[in-house]
Amino acid sequence: MAEVLTQPTAPRDALKRQRLGWYGYAWASHTFEVTVITVFMSRYLPSTAINAVGDNGRLHVLGIPIAPGSLFTYVISLSSISLFILLPIMGAITDRTGSKRAMLLGFGYLSAASVTAMWFVGRTDWQLGSILMIVAYLTYSAAKVVSNSLLADLADADQRDKISSRGWAISYVGGGILLAINFVFSFMIDDKALLARVSLASAGIWWAAFALVPVFLLRNLPRSVPDRKIEGSVITAGFRELGDTLRKLRAYPQSLLFLVAFLVYYDGISTLTTLSADYGEKELHLSDQTLLSAILIVQFAAFGGALLLGRLSERWGAKRVISASLVVWIFVVVAAYFLQVGSALQFYGLAMLLSIVLGGTQALSRSLYSNMIPRGKEAEFFSLYEVSSSGTSALGPLLFGLALQNTGSYRVAIFSLIAFFVVGLAIVLKVNVPKAVAAAGNTLPRSLSGKG
Repeated sequence: MAEVLTQPTAPRDALKRQRLGWYGYAWASHTFEVTVITVFMSRYLPSTAINAVGDNGRLHVLGIPIAPGSLFTYVISLSSISLFILLPIMGAITDRTGSKRAMLLGFGYLSAASVTAMWFVGRTDWQLGSILMIVAYLTYSAAKVVSNSLLADLADADQRDKISSRGWAISYVGGGILLAINFVFSFMIDDKALLARVSLASAGIWWAAFALVPVFLLRNLPRSVPDRKIEGSVITAGFRELGDTLRKLRAYPQSLLFLVAFLVYYDGISTLTTLSADYGEKELHLSDQTLLSAILIVQFAAFGGALLLGRLSERWGAKRVISASLVVWIFVVVAAYFLQVGSALQFYGLAMLLSIVLGGTQALSRSLYSNMIPRGKEAEFFSLYEVSSSGTSALGPLLFGLALQNTGSYRVAIFSLIAFFVVGLAIVLKVNVPKAVAAAGNTLPRSLSGKG
C-alpha cells in the first residue's frame, strides 16, 4: 500500500540549525572509524589474543580454531553478517515510527558508551574486547543508517552532493583533531597497551560530549507520517516492512545494481583503510608515530578531497567522479603491494593519494544513492546501504584474514583487495542513473542530467 507522507519544509533558519546538528553528529561519531577501527582496535585486539595464547597458538570460539592475528578481521566479519539481519529491520522501524532523532542519538550514545568501556580491556582480555567491539560496531552502524537517511530531509536533489560532501569533510576534521590528541599521547605514553586503552576511551568520551550538539539542534526534525497505523509491535512491523521492501526492490533494478556495486567497492575501501595501520606495522615495520601521523594526514587531507570531488561532481556528475575515483583506488592497492619496508616517505605519499578520493567516494556514493530511493523509505533503504559502509563489511576482512592465515603474507592479503575495486567499477559503469532516479519518483539533479 502506498504511503502518504507529511514532510514539512523547515524555515531557512531552522534548516540551517538542523544541518549544523547533522554535521555535529558526523564530527562526534567519526572518531569510531578513525581512532577505534583504523588505528587502535585493529591492532590492540589481536595483541590481546596473542598475549593470551602466543604467536603460534589458536583461539577456540565455539570449537573453531582462530589465529590470534586474524581475530579483529573475524570480529568485524561476524558483526557485518549480523548487520544483514538487524539493520533492515531497524531501518523499517525508523521509517514507520518517524523517530529519527531519538534513534540516531539512542544508538549513538550506546556505541559511545561501549567504546568508553574499552578502557577496561586488559592485555589478555580478548573476549571482553571482542564483545565491546561487536556492540559498538552494531550500534554505530544503526545510528549511521538514520544519519544517512536524514540527507533527504536536509537537502533537495540539487544540493545533496554539496551537503553530503560537507558532512563527510567535517567528520574527517573531527576525527583528525582527536587523532592529533592521541598522537601527542603517543609521545607521552611508552606502554602501547595503555596508549591504546587511553585513546579508545577518549574516543567514546569525545563522541558523547559532541553528540550534545545534535541533541539540541535536531529537536524539530520533520517526521514521516504513514497513512495507516502500525499493527502490533514496531518489531513485527519492521519485519513486515522489510519483506515489503525486498519485494519492491525488483521495481528499482538500477538502484539495486548501484547498491550491489557499492557493496563490492566499498568493501574494498573500508577493508583497506581499516587494516592500513596493521599493514604498516606488521609488514612495513613502521613506528607508531609514523602510522599515527600518516593517518592524521589522511583525516585533514580527506577534508579537502571530499570538497574537491563534490565540486567536480557539479560539472561531471557523481557517477563519473565515483568511477574515476575507483581507478585511483586500484592504483592505491597496487602501490601498497610494492611499498618498501621501513619507508615512511612512501607510506606518507600513498596516504596523501588515498585521502584525495576517500571522502569524496563516500560522500558522492551517499548522495547519488539518496536520489535513487523512494521518499519515506530512506532509513529502510539506507539500512541496506549501511551493511556495506560501516567502516568495513564482511567479505573484505574475511578475504584478507584468510589470505593472511593461509599465506602468512600481508602483501598478498592487501593485494587480494584489488578484486573489489575492479568488479565494483565494472558494475558502476552499467548503472543508468536517470532511469534509477525516475523509477524512484524523484527529480533528476541538474548535475546528473545526461550523465547517467
